[in-house]
Amino acid sequence: MKITKLTTYIVPPRWCFLKIETDEGVIGWGEPVVEGRAHSVAAAVEELSGYLIGKDPRHIEDHWTVLYRGGFYRGGAIHMSALAGIDQALWDIKGKALGVSVSQLLGGPVRDSIRVYSWIGGDRPADTAAAAREAVARGFTAVKMNGTEELQFVDSYEKVEATLANVAAVREAVGPHIGIGVDFHGRVHKPMAKVLIKELDPYKLMFIEEPVLSENYEA
Repeated sequence: MKITKLTTYIVPPRWCFLKIETDEGVIGWGEPVVEGRAHSVAAAVEELSGYLIGKDPRHIEDHWTVLYRGGFYRGGAIHMSALAGIDQALWDIKGKALGVSVSQLLGGPVRDSIRVYSWIGGDRPADTAAAAREAVARGFTAVKMNGTEELQFVDSYEKVEATLANVAAVREAVGPHIGIGVDFHGRVHKPMAKVLIKELDPYKLMFIEEPVLSENYEA
């Protein structure tokens, strides 16, 4: 089996998908993307594709090692996301060729079901609370919501109170046993993140996502 073609597909508003084709008709799919940099990752996939054409797609570890170590500059969000999408597609091909799921190739599933949450929108507490109630009515046991607008390194408590009001409205709407996740999208700096996390503690959140940017390792 040989790889014959790699094709990326940009899907608005922010996704990129990869299709790898083979001479035996087995096709693999992956998702090489960094939010806001889909075209950049697609270009990186194209740069890496020259090595893969004509290669056996089942030699996954060998291809990963060459594509990672083959350049002088290694790593980074764009390179690693392109490599991840290729890796996914190659595993997809291998599983299809063998007639088994990728989970079986990786050692088998560890669970039969998984809890999921519903994203809820709303700019005002009443709107967010209504969206949360609707999600619970549809059968969800958890919801995720926006945390706050962008904050300065040291910002006003008024913005903290706005976040608290929104979360409080959702907690009151869904009761104590529904999970609530709050996503800050990296909009908060370390000093204000510490304040927000402390103030949000009484609402027993399921999780807080991206309170600071991923590059802020210390925080």
